[in-house]
Amino acid sequence: MLMTAFGGLMWLIFTAILVLAVVALVMAAIAREDAYRAADKQNKMFWLIILGVTVAVNLLVPMLFLQLAGLVATIVFFVDVRPALRQVSGGGRRGGSSSDGPYGPYNGGR
Repeated sequence: MLMTAFGGLMWLIFTAILVLAVVALVMAAIAREDAYRAADKQNKMFWLIILGVTVAVNLLVPMLFLQLAGLVATIVFFVDVRPALRQVSGGGRRGGSSSDGPYGPYNGGR
């Protein structure tokens, strides 16, 4: 009983890792090539290869070490590369100023 629940949990985790890798691959493919250069990140082909290999490993090679290495690459893309690409491409917040908070402008307690 416990092993069945553990197996189900592991399947859910591996599926989540695969979904994250596929989403990262699609986002890397959608971004413009010049945005990678402007953000001073590795080029688009590098990220497409790394994330493509990650998706392939998750689908074809059930080796935990390789899947975890792919997860690290996916996390690096989401945490470092994607925000830099969005900033360079003009994505992200529209309008407002640097002193705006989540609920409107910060007025310094006035």
